[in-house]
Amino acid sequence: MATLSGSAYAGKYAEELVKNAKAIATPGKGILAADESTGTIGKRLASIKCENTENNRRILRELLFTAPGALQYLSGVILFEETLFQKSAAGKPFVDILNEAGVLPGIKVDKGVVPLAGTDGETTTQGHDGLGERCAKYYQAGARFAKWRAVLKIDATSPSELSIQQNAQGLARYAIICQENGLVPIVEPEILTDGAHDIEKCAEVTERVLAACYKALNDQHVLLEGTLLKPNMVTPGSDSANKVDHEKIAFFTVQALQRTVPAAVPGVVFLSGGQSEEDATLNLNAMNKLQTKKPWTLTFSYGRALQQSTLKAWAGKDENIEEAQKVFLGRAKANSEATLGTYNASGDAAAGANESLYVKDYKY
Repeated sequence: MATLSGSAYAGKYAEELVKNAKAIATPGKGILAADESTGTIGKRLASIKCENTENNRRILRELLFTAPGALQYLSGVILFEETLFQKSAAGKPFVDILNEAGVLPGIKVDKGVVPLAGTDGETTTQGHDGLGERCAKYYQAGARFAKWRAVLKIDATSPSELSIQQNAQGLARYAIICQENGLVPIVEPEILTDGAHDIEKCAEVTERVLAACYKALNDQHVLLEGTLLKPNMVTPGSDSANKVDHEKIAFFTVQALQRTVPAAVPGVVFLSGGQSEEDATLNLNAMNKLQTKKPWTLTFSYGRALQQSTLKAWAGKDENIEEAQKVFLGRAKANSEATLGTYNASGDAAAGANESLYVKDYKY
């Protein structure tokens, strides 16, 4: 293999980073985002009248990680710090369960958003302090990729240039620190769906944000071949009167990527952004059916859009675990097919798969 060179960082982990990024971006596979904070998963458990205890959190995640047949459709699972060190009821570390199935464990490393001074309610993401030490600890524990979420919004004054630049620089600094410690960074500049803007406005903002991110990533010598992008899909705002079909969302989303994302990036792993489970699958499927230039794998990194109907089927009861696992298998398989553009929407969707999962000003 030729030596990686040029302006990009090419440290001791370079070849491993490239290999792992490619593995996560394998067509037909995607990422389960199971990195909800303790508070956020508590809200999910409360929705099924289940107490937010460490044991109940472990049961839910074990249900997902051990669902028969489901892991074949996954290339990675993003974990919360607690989960990275947890074990199954039988005493087997979750990291080992995932590795034995050929699924890479990942870890959420940011510490949430805080107000960005000098803006009208915009935010930046904290967590850079001590990040190198934490990444080294997570790598030692078995994690091989990481996630950091930046949050932007669209309104009359947002996103400001200050917000765009600060979040782009923050993502790039996180990315290079991850790579220095062996973790593939997922770069996630999420533009919230809040607002009444049309799809054209979302496309324009998405392009500006992604262009700024890749300028910052290059400026900070991030090895793009060892990264992944986790963007929002280009959609109208949640309060927009202009509804559009899946094909239009696919067209505008892929066009935004074509204009901004270098071909060196191996994969784009979309967030669902509060779409219903079925809409998230159908939009991804429409993108992969598009007959146009796509130098990256287009796949998924879904949290709510992979788990919501599973959570309802489980309802916190041991006797429902087998049925809940079947529901999860169905969603994982559907999204696997969507990465290949072969999903058949005429199949029976799980109960609740068409329910909107939108939450205004979403935090986790």
